[in-house]
Amino acid sequence: MVQSAAKDVDGYLAEVPEARKEALARLRQLCRAELTGFDEVMAYGMPAYERDGTAEIAFASQKQYISFYLMRVDVREAFEERLSGQDMGKGCLRFRKPEAVDFDLVRDLLRATARRPGEVC
Repeated sequence: MVQSAAKDVDGYLAEVPEARKEALARLRQLCRAELTGFDEVMAYGMPAYERDGTAEIAFASQKQYISFYLMRVDVREAFEERLSGQDMGKGCLRFRKPEAVDFDLVRDLLRATARRPGEVC
């Protein structure tokens, strides 16, 4: 699944492969717990978390990995050392297997994002 036609995140999670459901549900749980004041929406066919109408975080079940989109430039720069050993594109952290998702790192990234607004890529 690259882009979903689901109308909400519950519908999205119902569509994902069974082997990824638990990891994606846990990502959602972390986002909802840590991103106080953000709105949970579907954007570009994936769950996203917006503050004042701007998406700062998203995640998706891609064909070969789980993606965690960190769209905040300042947070990526602040975590440069911890992210250096990860499979990371410009704003996408990729986890090739559900059991490889580093939930501690994700939680820390979410907390840093929630602290204050910043520039998104």
